Amino acid sequence: MKIFLDTADVEVIREFKEMGLVDGITTNPTLIAKTGKKFEEVIRKICQVVEGPVNAEVTSLTAEGIVEEARKIRSWGEQTVIKIPMNREGLKAVWRLSEEGIPTTVTLLFSVPQAILAAKAGARYLCPFVGRLDDISSDGTAMLHDICMMLNQYPEWECEVMAASIRHPIHVVEAARAGVDVITIPPKVIDQMLKHPLTDRGIEQFLKDAKGCYV
Repeated sequence: MKIFLDTADVEVIREFKEMGLVDGITTNPTLIAKTGKKFEEVIRKICQVVEGPVNAEVTSLTAEGIVEEARKIRSWGEQTVIKIPMNREGLKAVWRLSEEGIPTTVTLLFSVPQAILAAKAGARYLCPFVGRLDDISSDGTAMLHDICMMLNQYPEWECEVMAASIRHPIHVVEAARAGVDVITIPPKVIDQMLKHPLTDRGIEQFLKDAKGCYV
């Protein structure tokens, strides 16, 4: 299972890369806006730091516009992957880009039927949103299990499931249980995963005991 970091902050990316936790990056317009920098500048800088896939999202609403944006984004780095929202025009663009060999991520997936269409259209990554489904009292992790099970039946669809909208460590555990290929995780959730009160207590005790025998 691969971990993609869900951020556009280059310094944060460098920090987590030092721990071996960055197989790729996902960004979106909201994360880019938080940097206070231009879209192209941010993506180019991330591509200089990360060897794996760097997801950059389009904003055009037509297939023609999406394809044009995608070609431009690909010129910023060969590891870029084009994030495209799930809709009619988006799938048209996914199909055209797959024919050109440009990898895509279909984002804002909330159901298995949507995932089937995205996989059939030629998406490289399927990006179901777990937390946002939970927000409306639906079972996001059950959707992950169903999508993974569905894809196992059709190996000719060469795509990977990338769990997104991860709100807390339990989402990470459930996504791993479902057998997803990738989890895109916000830095704050990784920070939560790092911590446990018993770990802190154990370190404190070890350091206390070490004072009498390590000097």
